[in-house]
Amino acid sequence: MSEKKSDKELAFLKDLYVSTDWGERFAEMLDENLKLPQRGRILYVEAGTGGHAMALLERAEDDVRMVCVDESEESLELGRAKAVAMNVEPEFRRERPDALSLRDNQFEMVIGDGSLVAPERISQMLSEMTRVAVRGGTVAFTLATASSFGEFFSIYWEALQSAGLEDHGVEVEELIKELPTAAAVEELAAQAGLKDVTSTTRVEEFDYESGEEFFNSPLITDFLLRAWMQSLPDAAQTRVMAEIARIIDEDRNDLDFALSVKATLVSGRKK
Repeated sequence: MSEKKSDKELAFLKDLYVSTDWGERFAEMLDENLKLPQRGRILYVEAGTGGHAMALLERAEDDVRMVCVDESEESLELGRAKAVAMNVEPEFRRERPDALSLRDNQFEMVIGDGSLVAPERISQMLSEMTRVAVRGGTVAFTLATASSFGEFFSIYWEALQSAGLEDHGVEVEELIKELPTAAAVEELAAQAGLKDVTSTTRVEEFDYESGEEFFNSPLITDFLLRAWMQSLPDAAQTRVMAEIARIIDEDRNDLDFALSVKATLVSGRKK
């Protein structure tokens, strides 16, 4: 795996390469399914550099205010610079998505991007988003759900076998199991205090012409892969990545390698 990058470098990569493809797929689902409030405040959790949040704010009524929160201060700094250039005025503040310091019952709409949030944090993130919404306010949450990344996990398991690291195969099984189903996220939303909970899911594909292109993608190498391979020693990671690239190139038969994601939007209103 490539050398670990600084938080500032990751913020730039996320803004340039991840938000403009991966992020846009989830943002489109929000745009197609949500009706913005006519007045009041919107909270956008894990807003990154704020691109989608500011696009929403530009379409909203004049009486709507936007607050963007993210764990990365470096992403927020980029967002503040964007806001100046776009002549919009959202508020940016650093917050943990699963431990917001905001008071209860203050936002007419709360949007959360959980697409790159660790699955074990999703339940608490939903609870926090619901807590800060006003009664009757809309809470909407996007994430990747069960059966996402199946093509990669199959190759990952095979690469571990080829590299003599079959003992780590159980970790691949855990990666597969930890992705919740849409129904499970609906249940978490109901437990968090939402009513009229609905979900919509669609399959998104990310295509790569070769194993080399796959590993040259910042989305893969700097974000997804770091979570998927964190349990492997550094030396083993290099060996396994070489095997993954080989398998991708041998199995694709001159076709693109497609990484499929079940992109899901879950929404409801606070009781």
